[in-house]
Amino acid sequence: MTRNDWQFKVLIDGDCPLCAREAALLRRLDKGRGRLVLEDITSPSFNPADYGRTIDDVMAEIHGVLPDGSVVTGMEVFRRAYRAVGWGWALAPTGWPVIGRLSDWFYRAFARHRLRLTGRSGACTGDRCRIGASAEQPG
Repeated sequence: MTRNDWQFKVLIDGDCPLCAREAALLRRLDKGRGRLVLEDITSPSFNPADYGRTIDDVMAEIHGVLPDGSVVTGMEVFRRAYRAVGWGWALAPTGWPVIGRLSDWFYRAFARHRLRLTGRSGACTGDRCRIGASAEQPG
């Protein structure tokens, strides 16, 4: 598979310890096949406008991108990422009606409190998220 044959791209917060662990696991499961691309939203070269989003959008919840450019968010990102690396069965129940609603709810609750839970509550102040040292300070 060439680099252009990826099946799914995940926009990850590389400064988030839990997100970084999940990204490392997904890389291992991909086994170098290139089915999954992980793009770090904390990289100075990351431009959320490439996906029609703002930095606040991508900090608020996980985003994934399909090869056609369409964007998905929330638990659907995890389902598609694991499917891309051949482990879709592991998250398949999170797409079932009752379990799906519960898993979506738990993810949204985690996403709302992610910065505090990962010891980075100062990353977002007011209505603007700051990422890394290169981000603008709120005005």
